[in-house]
Amino acid sequence: MTALLESRPAAAAPSNPFTPEQKEYLEGFFAGLASPGGLPFVGVTTDGRLSATPSPGAANLAAPSERTCFGTPLADLTKQERWKLEEHPLDSWDRLLAHAEQDKAPNEEDTFRFRYFGLFWVGPAQNSFMLRCRVPAGELTAFQLAGLADLADQWGGGYADLTTRANLQIRQIAPRNTVKVLTQLQELGLTARGSGVDNVRNVTASPTAGIDPAELIDTRPLAKALHHYILNHRELYSLPRKFNVAFDGGGAVSALADTNDLGFVAVRVGPEQAVAPGVYFRCELAGVTGHQQFARDAGLLLKPSECVAVAAAMIRVFNEHGDRTDRKKARFKHLLDRWGPARFLQETERKLAFPLTRLPREGCLPGHPPIPHGHLGVYKQAQKGRNYIGVLVPVGRLQTRQMRRLSELALHYGSGSLRLTPWQNLLLPDIPDGFVETVKRSVVRLGLPYSAGPIAGGLVACTGSAGCKWAATNTKAHALSLARYLEKRVRLDQPLNIHVTGCPNSCAQHYVGDIGLLGAKATLSGEQVEAYHVVLGGGYGPNQAVGKEIFRGVPVSVLPQLLERVLGTYLARREAGESFAAFTRRHDLKRLQELFSE
Repeated sequence: MTALLESRPAAAAPSNPFTPEQKEYLEGFFAGLASPGGLPFVGVTTDGRLSATPSPGAANLAAPSERTCFGTPLADLTKQERWKLEEHPLDSWDRLLAHAEQDKAPNEEDTFRFRYFGLFWVGPAQNSFMLRCRVPAGELTAFQLAGLADLADQWGGGYADLTTRANLQIRQIAPRNTVKVLTQLQELGLTARGSGVDNVRNVTASPTAGIDPAELIDTRPLAKALHHYILNHRELYSLPRKFNVAFDGGGAVSALADTNDLGFVAVRVGPEQAVAPGVYFRCELAGVTGHQQFARDAGLLLKPSECVAVAAAMIRVFNEHGDRTDRKKARFKHLLDRWGPARFLQETERKLAFPLTRLPREGCLPGHPPIPHGHLGVYKQAQKGRNYIGVLVPVGRLQTRQMRRLSELALHYGSGSLRLTPWQNLLLPDIPDGFVETVKRSVVRLGLPYSAGPIAGGLVACTGSAGCKWAATNTKAHALSLARYLEKRVRLDQPLNIHVTGCPNSCAQHYVGDIGLLGAKATLSGEQVEAYHVVLGGGYGPNQAVGKEIFRGVPVSVLPQLLERVLGTYLARREAGESFAAFTRRHDLKRLQELFSE
């Protein structure tokens, strides 16, 4: 073979050499290949001048930059943010199928991922999943409530919990049943997608929207429009942390908008202002009661038609600029603290095709004062001859037989719909005058009174240690026991709100209760026992205030007697007609401790 190759004649020189233009192109091409990274060199010398050739201190500015997530280098991201980058949260369906097939508990990463589908592994408190639905504006059909009862009986623990986001949870779901639960939920016309972790949570509205004679506007269309906007934009399923939104129609029953990251509150503007008279919305920013902070007025006046677009723009600004390096600093409030409202509104306006109108809050007419415990009892609706009945659900726990019967009452005597409230109770709307007494008797027979004493009517409790690994105390059991004890011994003539939460995450919003209880541990006779820190004087809306911590680590065994003394002192020393909140705010911390210790 060598001989054959050597015997071949030499190749003839090409008859057509390269043209000057071709030579120039090839020289540039091979020079480019020879440069760092195969890219033209554009560098900066040590004295700041631009360089076209490598030299000491001249970095290649044309080289690809380090990969980032909204400007944050990957190395600085939290592990949760890296998980989201590696696989979009909504692309974990196959993982869920595999876990259901193997009937196994998820690891830390999959526990995080499955929350995007509304499934929460709550071991070791309960070695099972909890399903959290999305119920936009808190409005359910009778068919959906009955279907949820079937789901809870077939796949869960035979009960459901109402939440402080006008939502519903089903517990004790085995891993093998998770996919069945999600598909059955979708067949009911409901979804759980994005109901946990780094998402916009259930979008709430005034519980009496559309039926409240005092309201300025029905907020259900706004809440539902934002709900569907979020559901249909994949890029909004990876926020830095969770985000809460509420729409309040300015009526007699509050939506607790000031406890949300973003709250819209309907107001009326008179003819003396520079804008056309009518109904508008105020925008409130960064309410996080777990951080002892209410939402602050942004100085904006929005037309109802602008609210959803403004909400979407604000959520996108948070998505792009929120902290992704520290989970403890990733909530919206931290971005607002870092930037200030002016810059945040400027960035929001960049995303809008219309200008934001500014008007001081003082330029708006005063709203209707909320009715204390207006979520309980019988009230006339805006529709002639129709009523809504607020039903008390003790600490939000509904058995499936109760769910089915409530569904039947809504279907047979109302309009086939129900409303959930931020107080873990529900409303039966559109009951004709002639059927009110029948429905009242029916709910009482279910063990769900339509009225309650001033203590039980304002009782709110999170899941507690019976179903949540973060909780230090069995909140629901303690709340019910406490209410029974106090209502037998204390005669109040004004409604009182008691919020019992098991950990500092404050799912029960203990800082806004007249009495707030935060679960803790205390040492009693050398043993660790369940206890509570006691916070007094909280409120929301026109009575907005963050409660003051008066006592720490009060063991559960002595808590009822302590609160009996607190309420007794209030009744003995209050001014005429003075509320409990007003009484506690009138005295400083030291004086309150002295009064309640006498």
